[in-house]
Amino acid sequence: MSIKLAAVGGLVLVGAIQAGALLAGSGREGAGQPRAAAAVARAATGPTDVAVFSGGCFWGIQLVFQHVKGVVNAESGYVGGSAETASYDRIGSGSTGHAESVRVTYDPAEVSYEQLLEVFFSVAHDPTQLNRQGPDVGTQYRSAIWYVNADQQRTAAAVIERLTRAKAYRRPIVTEVAPLEAFYLAEAYHQDYAATHPNAPYIVIHDAPKVRELARRHPALYSEARAAYVAAR
Repeated sequence: MSIKLAAVGGLVLVGAIQAGALLAGSGREGAGQPRAAAAVARAATGPTDVAVFSGGCFWGIQLVFQHVKGVVNAESGYVGGSAETASYDRIGSGSTGHAESVRVTYDPAEVSYEQLLEVFFSVAHDPTQLNRQGPDVGTQYRSAIWYVNADQQRTAAAVIERLTRAKAYRRPIVTEVAPLEAFYLAEAYHQDYAATHPNAPYIVIHDAPKVRELARRHPALYSEARAAYVAAR
């Protein structure tokens, strides 16, 4: 099994993005806070929608979206390859086509898909890093949006175009936008990993700052309580 490195690297600063200026909303948590903030089972007020994102190690992406208001559940998994190679040991080679991904189930009455994209681009990862994220290198750590319908495809393309036009980043956005064909749930020990290992060096250095940034940049979207992970049936 490959091991996440606790090297200093992290995200490139995206200070050019101002809350409410380039995107439609605003969203993170500090070391130790996952333990302090009680997880809650969030109930949707109506039908739920699904969004799937890839942006480096799925531990931190899952944790970030668990702290977004309106998110009912967030699950770590694999997208882009076959069922036969959808395992942590196999995708570590970088040759399976899979990307570490997170499936977000959300209540559209509380948070929109565009607001989730806002969190994805401004907080969850650096969309200008090609086939890597911080210290993690390989195609399995690429930036990607996996759309489930034409509306999501159009919205994702529009947000990327807007950010590009506004020169929000020093380097070009390399985020892949592709249809979701299948989502394979990751092994149980990866689910809630960041929340249950708040003192692990990798989490302290790379993931906890994302949650703090979520709270700072997007207070209207931030939930101190973490949505409880619900295992897929």
